[in-house]
Amino acid sequence: AAPAEQYLQEKLPDEVVLKIFSYLLEQDLCRAACVCKRFSELANDPILWKRLYMEVFEYTRPMMHPEPGKFYQINPEEYEHPNPWKESFQQLYKGAHVKPGFAEHFYSNPARYKGRENMLYYDTIEDALGGVQEAHFDGLIFVHSGIYTDEWIYIESPITMIGAAPGKVADKVIIENTRDSTFVFMEGSEDAYVGYMTIRFNPDDKSAQHHNAHHCLEITVNCSPIIDHCIIRSTCTVGSAVCVSGQGACPTIKHCNISDCENVGLYITDHAQGIYEDNEISNNALAGIWVKNHGNPIIRRNHIHHGRDVGVFTFDHGMGYFESCNIHRNRIAGFEVKAYANPTVVRCEIHHGQTGGIYVHEKGRGQFIENKIYANNFAGVWITSNSDPTIRGNAIFNGNQGGVYIFGDGRGLIEGNDIYGNALAGIQIRTNSCPIVRHNKIHDGQHGGIYVHEKGQGVIEENEVYSNTLAGVWVTTGSTPVLRRNRIHSGKQVGVYFYDNGHGVLEDNDIYNHMYSGVQIRTGSNPKIRRNKIWGGQNGGILVYNSGLGFIEDNEIFDNAMAGVWIKTDSNPTLRRNKIHDGRDGGICIFNGGRGLLEENDIFRNAQAGVLISTNSHPVLRKNRIFDGFAAGIEITNHATATLEGNQIFNNRFGGLFLASGVNVTMKDNKIMNNQDAIEKAVSRGQCLYKISSYTSYPMHDFYRCHTCNTTDRNAICVNCIKKCHQGHDVEFIRHDRFFCDCGAGTLSNPCTLAGEPTHDTDTLYDSAPPIESNTLQHN
Repeated sequence: AAPAEQYLQEKLPDEVVLKIFSYLLEQDLCRAACVCKRFSELANDPILWKRLYMEVFEYTRPMMHPEPGKFYQINPEEYEHPNPWKESFQQLYKGAHVKPGFAEHFYSNPARYKGRENMLYYDTIEDALGGVQEAHFDGLIFVHSGIYTDEWIYIESPITMIGAAPGKVADKVIIENTRDSTFVFMEGSEDAYVGYMTIRFNPDDKSAQHHNAHHCLEITVNCSPIIDHCIIRSTCTVGSAVCVSGQGACPTIKHCNISDCENVGLYITDHAQGIYEDNEISNNALAGIWVKNHGNPIIRRNHIHHGRDVGVFTFDHGMGYFESCNIHRNRIAGFEVKAYANPTVVRCEIHHGQTGGIYVHEKGRGQFIENKIYANNFAGVWITSNSDPTIRGNAIFNGNQGGVYIFGDGRGLIEGNDIYGNALAGIQIRTNSCPIVRHNKIHDGQHGGIYVHEKGQGVIEENEVYSNTLAGVWVTTGSTPVLRRNRIHSGKQVGVYFYDNGHGVLEDNDIYNHMYSGVQIRTGSNPKIRRNKIWGGQNGGILVYNSGLGFIEDNEIFDNAMAGVWIKTDSNPTLRRNKIHDGRDGGICIFNGGRGLLEENDIFRNAQAGVLISTNSHPVLRKNRIFDGFAAGIEITNHATATLEGNQIFNNRFGGLFLASGVNVTMKDNKIMNNQDAIEKAVSRGQCLYKISSYTSYPMHDFYRCHTCNTTDRNAICVNCIKKCHQGHDVEFIRHDRFFCDCGAGTLSNPCTLAGEPTHDTDTLYDSAPPIESNTLQHN
């Protein structure tokens, strides 16, 4: 090389070469890079290319364009390419520019812009669209910083239009129309792209009816543009900000902000489709999204919130696939489905709605799968008026009222959900509604688990209902659900509560470990209760009271803290073929005017009487087996009567049948055999009867009072203590009845000489302790 060339290539300092290169435009800079290796390295300096890049495109961060329809900005220091400014320049080079006032300057200074002759500059978007189409230029249009008003932007070719500005690009490129739709995409714009700009429709007369067909974006039949990173605003009170309408309308709208519009944000109708991803849709006057008339979009990862109406509204046969959206704090429901609409909603969060979470009504349908629905002011899900959605695999929790509310002829499949922590019932079914409710977990509600009322129906099967504050299941006011194969347990009150003419079928359920009884039936209720296991109730297995009825058949009722079955206050149930055993109190207790038919039951191994009948009750006991009890087989007291036919009473500790003074029964063909007769044996041996009973059971025999010892009408003394401990005292025979001996219990002034160590107690109770009745009604 000549000395001058060698000096320029090898000796001239880098900073001087870079200074020289800074006066070159991009084509000359590329030519200089071909001279030698050193020039190639210096000509690729990112600072040089950043200056050129910002002069042409204005972006303060490189805008990458790796393929058609795809643009994204990067942080240069995080990019793997050593010179992202140059790489982006190469990707964007063949583009037309809309830069008001610059076109005349550009074309009048050809020497200054030598090498950029292929660039096109226009003053308006309309001119750029016309010029590009006339030149058959299938490339980019860059719309530079500024406000573009009332341009006629009808796109019917696959052009790409993108905002070009420093900083937040979309904030500085504003396209606005006051008379007509701002952008209209027509057939032929299948692969068009519009991105990184603000698009506004801002009519002077915002409420004029003729604007109901005007929008920020109007996408018509047979076109599929991409709308990307745009801010979309409409101040018109009719129409919508974005309207996608017609067969073949299938845009991709992504990373856009559709907010603060005075009507609907996004409207998809008339068989339109499209993909809508990662958009911010908020604070719109009506719905954030409407889908209607067989519209069937794919809507993913959108943030739909603070709407002044509903979040998403699908109606009139609208459909759609909604996935991973965050829908919250809308004034009405987060998601509304109506009039044969049938959307699919998957893995969304629907929460903090000021009314409800999901509202399906007027023959709406839909599939709601694996969503989180929580903290809504009313029910998490509402279903009414012949609607039939599928609600599957959702978490529905912490609602300020209920979890799922089905009313007014609602239906639906409620399956596999986790429903918990709601302020009212986890699921409420009323007014002729008939859903299928299965495989759900319904728990830890601040009220009840499932509430069926006002002629509610439904099939409720294979659910786990537990740890609710009130009843696990309520059935009332003419309702007739079928509850099958559920596990209803660990409630803080009743397991299943039938009241005020509640009916239905309760079969093959496990009902256990409730603070009150497992099942309560009252006030005209007449359910069919069959093949259930009912155990661990702290206040009994089944309580039938206040004119309750019911067919209680083929159940296993065991290990309850009080009676297995209580019947009282004019109740008249039928109990057949049940196993009632191992109760920590009695088997069946009938008192206070209770009745009933007890037929072919096995009643065994109960701590107290197998059957206790008291206080004006009159049941019929037929063909029962009452055996292996730790106290009496049957005891009848307090003016009760009974009909006993064909029963077998055997191997009970105290004896088979005990009748208090004044009791008359009708008996036929009973077998009372092989009982242990511990009471008569104790009397014959001269023992205090307290010795065999303590204060936890009540043997039936003659009992007395001692006036010398000042006993009260709540005290009783057995016959042997009268003979031994109170010999010579002024004593009175009271009657033959159930009692425990206060003398043996150590509650009298004179110590008992027959019993062992005294056990302190207050007084004798002549009946088992009464059951606790549900106070659910007080919380309704």
